Amino acid sequence: MLHVYLRRSPSPTPGMTTSTSTSGIRTNPNVQPMPSSYSASNLSVGTTSGVGQLSPQRPTRLNVPDSTYCLSCLPSGLNFSAAMAAKQQLPPPQPKSEGDRDYIGFATLPEQVHRKSVKRGFDFTLMVVGESGLGKSTLVNSLFLSDLYKDRRIPDALERIEKTTTIEKKTMDIEERGVKLRLTIVDTPGFGDAINCEESWRACCSYIDEQFRQYFTDESGLNRKNIQDNRVHCCLYFVPPYGHGLRQIDLEFMRRMHRKVNIVPVIAKADTLTSTEIKRLKEHIMADIEDHKIQIYQFPDCDSDEDEEFKQQDRELKACVPFAVVGSNTVIEVAGKKVRGRQYPWGVVEVENPKHSDFIKLRTMLISTHMQDLKDVTQDVHYENFRAQCISQISQQAIRERSKLKRDSGPQFDPSITDTDRLLLQKDEEMSDLEDFDHVFDNSGWG
Repeated sequence: MLHVYLRRSPSPTPGMTTSTSTSGIRTNPNVQPMPSSYSASNLSVGTTSGVGQLSPQRPTRLNVPDSTYCLSCLPSGLNFSAAMAAKQQLPPPQPKSEGDRDYIGFATLPEQVHRKSVKRGFDFTLMVVGESGLGKSTLVNSLFLSDLYKDRRIPDALERIEKTTTIEKKTMDIEERGVKLRLTIVDTPGFGDAINCEESWRACCSYIDEQFRQYFTDESGLNRKNIQDNRVHCCLYFVPPYGHGLRQIDLEFMRRMHRKVNIVPVIAKADTLTSTEIKRLKEHIMADIEDHKIQIYQFPDCDSDEDEEFKQQDRELKACVPFAVVGSNTVIEVAGKKVRGRQYPWGVVEVENPKHSDFIKLRTMLISTHMQDLKDVTQDVHYENFRAQCISQISQQAIRERSKLKRDSGPQFDPSITDTDRLLLQKDEEMSDLEDFDHVFDNSGWG
């Protein structure tokens, strides 16, 4: 029997003979096998491969009786039949799942964007348009739980005769759960208050174009790091509750503005109408919008991976357009609970009650769910249209300047052209450029 032995000391023991086999293993034919009393509990044995073997763990100092012991002889405590049976019962090795793969780290990009956005803050500009007395200021105060119009004075009848539409801008900083929002409210006092309201839309249109032009100038400049966005991201247009649909002034305003800003129609003072009247008025307003091909703000479609609750909320928001709202700055106690509402002899109209008003749905759409989409549509659609128009005008101007240079330098090299022919060619080119410019300007919808 061939035995493999280990020695405690580096020097051989006197009187011990050694021999070398053909395989290069040092053997001792005179050494005795490991005694059976030295059980397997004294060894660190692993069974990962199914057979008894020394574990790859840190070696443990063994207490053996002799200075040499044999590793080729099996201790009596080891049972290989049980180890082989356990090996057959082990499940086959499974491939690594996606979670066990090596981690790269780009999954933290949304967190990086979130931290940077929160640190920089957000901007949002809201324009409210409608006649005086429809509750625009009250609704804005109810939406953002603030009082922006403390010193507002209502003009009398004499002042409204020659009243023109003006622009009032108020800015406030709001912080909620560490998120900062710079809110700008653009009010339009005097809209629709004068006897002749044909030009009421012009002040609003000029203001929106001016903000687009300022942003285009800043974007084309050298210092683009700190560009302040004052573009109008949403326009709440207040429709009076009386009448049977949109009036001519409403249609004219929407027709002039629907390619410049996101229009969200709102029925003001909905507490003056019954549920049946509100439903009928909404149908008439949407029919007028469709007949005149006015493009109001369209809610984006839900993704397929959204949960059913969000899809149901999106369907309810789409069904409520135009929103019938009620605003109030008064806090009333109802059934032991303080709510914002209006007290009438026949009861209380609660602002945040879905059965009384669409205020909650409007606030959810405007602030909680679609504020970023309103900004994206402003950037990707309305501002891009204005930017394309500006670039087209710049190109037309460059073409006219080059044509003028050619006309000034042409006669010097062509003496056969008379002064009369030169004048006729110049007039023809000017008329052609003017017709091209008017055609592009009319088709763009910015006239």
